[in-house]
Amino acid sequence: MAQVELRGVNKSFGKTEVIRNVELEINKGEFVVFVGPSGCGKSTLLRLISGLETLSSGDIVIADNIVSDLPPSKRGIAMVFQSYALYPHMTVFHNMAFSLDLQGVAKKEIKERVEAAAKILQMEELLDRRPAALSGGQRQRVAIGRAIVRNPDVFLFDEPLSNLDAALRHDTRVEIARLHSQLGATTIYVTHDQVEAMTLADKIVVLKDGEVMQVGTPMKLFNSPENEFVAGFLGSPKMNFFSGYLNNISENRTKGVFQGDTYKVDGIRLVSQDKGVGDNIKLGVRPQHLYLDKNGPIKGKVILVEQLGTEIIIELETSDNIFFRFTSPENPNLTIGQSASFNFKAEFAHLF
Repeated sequence: MAQVELRGVNKSFGKTEVIRNVELEINKGEFVVFVGPSGCGKSTLLRLISGLETLSSGDIVIADNIVSDLPPSKRGIAMVFQSYALYPHMTVFHNMAFSLDLQGVAKKEIKERVEAAAKILQMEELLDRRPAALSGGQRQRVAIGRAIVRNPDVFLFDEPLSNLDAALRHDTRVEIARLHSQLGATTIYVTHDQVEAMTLADKIVVLKDGEVMQVGTPMKLFNSPENEFVAGFLGSPKMNFFSGYLNNISENRTKGVFQGDTYKVDGIRLVSQDKGVGDNIKLGVRPQHLYLDKNGPIKGKVILVEQLGTEIIIELETSDNIFFRFTSPENPNLTIGQSASFNFKAEFAHLF
């Protein structure tokens, strides 16, 4: 049974539509990530769920209750913000206890809840400190602890790692994943970082211009994107796209033949079902799925070599000024200015 449901959710600011007819079900205990570029509506959608923004139309259901007209305090949610939003004059203990104190919870129970949350987050020794004496990662853990003590039905995270440096982002991401595994709580998490989305989510919701582009598990979206936007957004480095036309289509319309300027490839997954033979189409191949082949159909000149330790990323340019990337865990011994030819397996490519 769904823990959170969005039914025909729309949101407009004046005449500007920012959320368009979103239908979504989030099951109990799931970790769901809203991801997309800046301005796609992911934070607005989270604020609609939390009650910080009012719906233009539609319904939001949490734990079988329609909460569309309820204030945030009555929705059974707890939110962790990007900015931490800690009270500077209060200790960590009192920051975490404050919402419980406002609810009139007994002091003994408050102490038990705060200490339990501090133990989960491994921050028992920080309870007497004030926020000014904490690092960015410690402040974020306090903000998470403040949400935990409320025992909410749903946790909402609004880009909680954006203010942290790269190393601390990784460590805190691991902590959030461990915390979800330990608590098993329904979690909705907003980020623009597709690495966070891929590593944390049970289910990813990809948004663009206020619309849901695709919903599914991380590997489902990575391996079987339903449109060019999702294919290009998920994956690092981004998917390569080459222009051509559709030469033929299989009888069941699941496969197509891509015709480039000088080559033809059969048996490629046909994503865009509205395409017909002769239509312009794009071939999508991930950099990881290209391989060096002196007789390969994709040719380019090396313009950049990035050595990352675990892999090497080569950026190339074709004769008709199309840029693409190739990645390899081993040194391909390519240098700037050198020409190279590549091939790929049809089962790893897509036609859009």
